[in-house]
Amino acid sequence: MQQKVYSVGQINSYIKMMFTQDFVLNRVSISGEVSNCKYHTSGHIYFSLKDETGTIACVMFASARKGLAFRLSDGMQVVADGSVSVYERDGRYQLYVSRMRRDGAGLLYERFLALKQELEDMGMFSPDYKQPIPAFVRKLGVVTAPTGAAVRDIINVSRRRSPGIEIILFPAKVQGDGAAQSVADGIRALDELGLDVIIVGRGGGSIEDLWAFNEEIVARAIFACRTPVISAVGHETDTTIADFVADLRAPTPSAAAELAVPDMAAAAERLLSQKTAMDRLMRSRLGEYRMRLEQGQTRLNYASPVQRAREQRQRLADLEEASDRAMKQHLERRRHALALYAQKLKTVSPLEKLTQGYACVTDEAGKRIYSIGQAQSGDAIRVYVTDGYMEAEVKRTEKL
Repeated sequence: MQQKVYSVGQINSYIKMMFTQDFVLNRVSISGEVSNCKYHTSGHIYFSLKDETGTIACVMFASARKGLAFRLSDGMQVVADGSVSVYERDGRYQLYVSRMRRDGAGLLYERFLALKQELEDMGMFSPDYKQPIPAFVRKLGVVTAPTGAAVRDIINVSRRRSPGIEIILFPAKVQGDGAAQSVADGIRALDELGLDVIIVGRGGGSIEDLWAFNEEIVARAIFACRTPVISAVGHETDTTIADFVADLRAPTPSAAAELAVPDMAAAAERLLSQKTAMDRLMRSRLGEYRMRLEQGQTRLNYASPVQRAREQRQRLADLEEASDRAMKQHLERRRHALALYAQKLKTVSPLEKLTQGYACVTDEAGKRIYSIGQAQSGDAIRVYVTDGYMEAEVKRTEKL
C-alpha cells in the first residue's frame, strides 16, 4: 500500500489545528526572562521568553499593548498570558501574548489595576483638576527619603538652575510598612506652608518597593493638595497611581527638578533678548510716532487760523505794495503824458511867442486884431508883451 504524501502547508495547517484544539495551550501563563525584545514600527512587540531549560518565541500585537503598564526590555522577569499557536508560513509555534505583568507582582499588579480603574472612574485623573506648574518657583517642597540619590539629584539640579531657591524637605518613609502614611503626611504638611510646588517621589525599584505610591491614601492626599504636585517615582518605565493623580508626572527625580525649577540663567538671557527686541521695537515705534506727529504738526500749521491770518496779512501787504507800485506807475505815466501835453501846449501858447519878441494886439473889447483891416486911424488898441500890455492909438495903417 502506497503511503500518502502531504505538502508542507498541509502539515503546518494540521499542527496549527491541533494547537488550537488544545485547551491548555489556548489559555496559558508562562513566566520567564525577556530576551531579543524589539518594538516594531507597527506597534507590535516581538521577543522571547527563556529560562534555564529553553526558549519560546512571543509576539504582543499593538491592540494588546494598551494594557501594558511598563516598557518591556531584555532581562526583565515577566508572566505572559496568552495562547500558543503555529505561524504556518514559518512552521514554528509562538506565544501570542494578550496580557503581561512583572513576575512576582501578580497580585500587586491586579490591585494596582483595580485601584487605578476605581480612581479613574471617580474622576481623580481628569485633566480638569490638574493645576498648572508656576513659571517661577521660589519655594520648593520635596517629599522623599532624606538619604539616597533622589533627594541629592533634586537638590543639585534645583540649585544649579536657580541658586536662590528655598527647598523644604519632608523626610518621608518611602518603602515598607507605614510608607504610604508617611508620604501622605508629608504632602499634607508641606501643603500648609504656602509653597509654590511639591515634588513627591523616590528612586527606582521593584513594584513592591514602589508600592507606597500605589496606595489610595497617597492618591487622595495628592488630589486634595492645594499646591501643585509633581510625581517623580522610580525610573522612566515605572508607573504608579501617584503619577496619574499628580498635576504633572516626571520620569525621574532629576527631571522633576528640571520641570519645577526654572533655569534662571536661561531666563535672564531670554529676558535680555526680549528687552533688546522691545527696545528696538520701541525705537521704531517712537520714530514712527515722531514722524506722524511732525506730519500732524505740519497739517495743523497749515490749517491753523493764526497761520491763515498771517498768510492773509501777508497777502494784503503784497496787494498794498502792488497797489502802491501800480499807482506810482500810473501817476508816472500820467505825469509824463502831462509833460508832453504841456510841451505841446507851450509850443502853441501866445505867451511863448511873446517871450520870443512877438506881441499880441487887441481892440478895446479884447478882440484880437490879425489884419489892418480890423483897425482904423484913431482906434485905441492894446499891445500885449511878456510882462504886461500897453495902450496905444492907431496913427495910420499900411498894407504890406
